[in-house]
Amino acid sequence: MNTNPLPTSNEGRDASSNEASTIDLPIGAHLVTQRRGYEHHGIYVGNGRVVHYAGFASSAHRGPVEEVELNRFAAGHPLTIHPTPSARYVGDEAVCRARSRLGENHYRLLTNNCEHFCTWCLLGESRSEQVHCCLTHPRAGMHALVCLVKAFVESAAKGGHVTAQLA
Repeated sequence: MNTNPLPTSNEGRDASSNEASTIDLPIGAHLVTQRRGYEHHGIYVGNGRVVHYAGFASSAHRGPVEEVELNRFAAGHPLTIHPTPSARYVGDEAVCRARSRLGENHYRLLTNNCEHFCTWCLLGESRSEQVHCCLTHPRAGMHALVCLVKAFVESAAKGGHVTAQLA
């Protein structure tokens, strides 16, 4: 992936500057945070907010499409912009598409995840390179599966209830 890390806080900035707590991200940008064993995707909608399919990003419970603060989306992980030069929908149009699905709760790890959501918002088609890679490269698939199972076990140990649905 051709991306550059972006700051998600004021760390390393001159305290006297008037910069916002987030850098100037383009409206409709496809944002990615690297998690343990997978990437989490969202659409930047402005004012430091992101629309994403929560899925299993913050718990073992499936989460709906929601709009959250950028820092909550990043959850302490590095943030990058995923370039989409062939996007059919850009800027406000991509944001409208993302917000049109707020509250949807049909997350499926292999067929309707956060990356499927973002590609639908920008390209008009639902697809996931992560899923494709895991299905075509068994080693990558096993690594992702082990990381997900470990995250579910850790979440369950903290009081979460595991209700995963793959397809």
